[in-house]
Amino acid sequence: MSNGPSRRLFLGLGTALTLGVLPPFTAHSAPGRPSASPLVPADEATLLWYPEPADEDLLIEQGLPLGNGRIGALAGGDPAREVLHVTDASMWTGGANTTLDDGGQFPYGRDDFGSFTLLSRVTVSLPGHDRAAVRDYRRSLDLSNGLVTTTYTLGEVTYVREMFASAPDDTLVIRLRQSGGGRFDGSIVLAGTHGETTHADAGRQLAFFSDAFANGLRYACAVTAAAGPGGGEVSARGSRVTFDGCAEVTLVISGGTSYTPDHTTGYLDPDADPLRLAQDKAAAAASSPAAALRDTHVADYRSRYDRFTLDLGRSTPGQRRLDTWSRIKARAADGSGPDPELEASYLQFGRYLTICGSRDGLPMGLQGLWLEGNTPDWMGDYHTDINVQMNYWLPDRAGLPDTFTALADYLLAQLPAWTEVTRKRFNDPRNRFRNTSGKIAGWTVAFSTNPYGGLGWWWHPAGNAWLCESLHEHYEFTQDRDFLARIHPLLKGACEFWQARLLTTTVEDPATGEKREVLIDDHDWSPEHGPQDARGITYTQELLWSLFGHYEQACRTLERDREHADTIRELRERLHLPEVSPDSGQLQEWMSPDDLGERTHRHLSPLMGLFPGDRIRPGGGDPAVLKGATELLTARGMESYGWACAWRALCWARLKDAEKAYRLLLTNLQPWAGGDTGTAMNLFDMYRVSDSRAIFQVDANLGTPAAILEMLVYSRPGHIELLPALPDAWADSGSVTGVGARGGFTVDLSWRRGRVREATIHSIGGHDTTVTLNGRSRELALKPGESITIPIP
Repeated sequence: MSNGPSRRLFLGLGTALTLGVLPPFTAHSAPGRPSASPLVPADEATLLWYPEPADEDLLIEQGLPLGNGRIGALAGGDPAREVLHVTDASMWTGGANTTLDDGGQFPYGRDDFGSFTLLSRVTVSLPGHDRAAVRDYRRSLDLSNGLVTTTYTLGEVTYVREMFASAPDDTLVIRLRQSGGGRFDGSIVLAGTHGETTHADAGRQLAFFSDAFANGLRYACAVTAAAGPGGGEVSARGSRVTFDGCAEVTLVISGGTSYTPDHTTGYLDPDADPLRLAQDKAAAAASSPAAALRDTHVADYRSRYDRFTLDLGRSTPGQRRLDTWSRIKARAADGSGPDPELEASYLQFGRYLTICGSRDGLPMGLQGLWLEGNTPDWMGDYHTDINVQMNYWLPDRAGLPDTFTALADYLLAQLPAWTEVTRKRFNDPRNRFRNTSGKIAGWTVAFSTNPYGGLGWWWHPAGNAWLCESLHEHYEFTQDRDFLARIHPLLKGACEFWQARLLTTTVEDPATGEKREVLIDDHDWSPEHGPQDARGITYTQELLWSLFGHYEQACRTLERDREHADTIRELRERLHLPEVSPDSGQLQEWMSPDDLGERTHRHLSPLMGLFPGDRIRPGGGDPAVLKGATELLTARGMESYGWACAWRALCWARLKDAEKAYRLLLTNLQPWAGGDTGTAMNLFDMYRVSDSRAIFQVDANLGTPAAILEMLVYSRPGHIELLPALPDAWADSGSVTGVGARGGFTVDLSWRRGRVREATIHSIGGHDTTVTLNGRSRELALKPGESITIPIP
């Protein structure tokens, strides 16, 4: 099979797929520097802080994350030995993975499907700065400024280590400074993690390596140092850059790969020179004053972070005095009271991870940009049955809509490959999920995807509809017609797949006995349990109802494909929609009154119509179905993994049960101590995979903040409700600004004693909407750019 699609296939998908998209690691012009310091003062900043450095062997649980959307790192803060695990989002093994196994499914290993891996390991050594020799130690993550800082005193000198991942300079920067007459004598050592050899360029004072994977991906990394004011010597030899007698020193790390989001080149840029780019970017950044590098980064970071504010109430002076890990443990203790500032910080930490992990390159997978080694569980991939979608529920709600672009760009770049492999492989006779109609069209995915158009594990037919759900929801928040035009080929191709797949069956109305023909999904699996050959599963039927509606709306808005939209509308009207089991009273997950899976299963697949969809909701639709959905959610329980608790919290928020949603937030905030789930010292959500080992997954860190916002603002096109699920812990007073609302709005509101005190609605691209607050509704008609503050009776 050829590596690329035919010309007809590529053109048939539309020219808006990847044209004009630059490779993630590319040359850039020198950034503008701010004329004044943009730093939020320390006494006003939101901080996570710790009185001890991280254990070098436990960086995934204790290290503090850095990232600029492409490169990331975990930093431990040891005074004498700072170890950084450095990543590039495109540092992937594997490839297209188009040869099916004996069951008609995809191989799923690190060599065939591939895996996300580390770019490098960087060690900063400061001899004599041992932990036992220093005092007044503190390390912190400044969420307001996007900085990781370590401070301590050695002798009479105060040392400050400032670290950040700059998007404008496309580098990781470590600034070492001091007050009290001290000097820095030490080194920065660069090591690969795949057997590379590091070399030195003594003239440019660089250490570097470059190499390539078996799949053809070329990559490189470089480090350098520059003495600041006060002088000092810098030299490079072997794998290290050494600095001596420096009053201040700037360390710079750069690296990247030859990955490019272009299917026609096999997702590899033949003209890329990662080594030259890494060396040039490192040298360019090191030639600028450290303060200017920091201020450039902070200004860029704050341009995103400051779009949103959150106040859930005041914590006590005693809570405020605690370091972050002690505070997390204190909140979980029996009889403890609310700690609203900690809970607000947890949401802001999710926003920080989003800004760090999602910019102009690849989207965040299972672990975002942060790894502890080269063997992440599930390859650190893009899971399409909840995880990658959950990663992107937060941006539009939390003032970060531009960070969603990474997901959309990824899906568009993969579409030609996915279309081709669907056409050639999905109806393989060994595939138990194949279309029994014998027809094939459009595109779909497997449960796992990689950056090379590759699919892994089992086919996931409804994955295309769920990915399109996320895309169209972004349009609902932004009302960006250009974005809708870009994603139209994805929506259309998904609908074409289901046109070829749907089957006709006869069902009987249990109340009237009337028989009618409906359309149902073919042999399928409700993730990730129960029979693998069921038809008409609730998960898929709900997603299709939503997909077909979104596509029809998109065609109408864009004034294209009208005849096809009419066909899809007719299919939607014939879809079988889920029923309530007469035996259990729960919404059926399968077309059976019996529960064919696990009663308390982690996935909430049959509740797609409740969240992320809106077909099932209080005050709308069939009350019996709403009750059945509530019964099913109740049966699933309140204990599970972090991402599953986040999903439950979102569903309970949709049902306006504030206390259950809040309880699930607290479940995810509980300190991890070797159990199934919990929050680690660095606020990463931990997921136990065996009796002896747990891993980090970023989805809960992003899904739980989304649940907090659903508790404060619910929206669907044409309707906004304020404080739909405000828990007692936050009811006394609070405020939030910059919350996105579907229909093209942002919302600022404050409350007191559980009631809205003030609310301002800003129109981005919005039109008419109804706002409900304090039990009353008001219709608004705002032009784009207009705002209104609603009088509160």
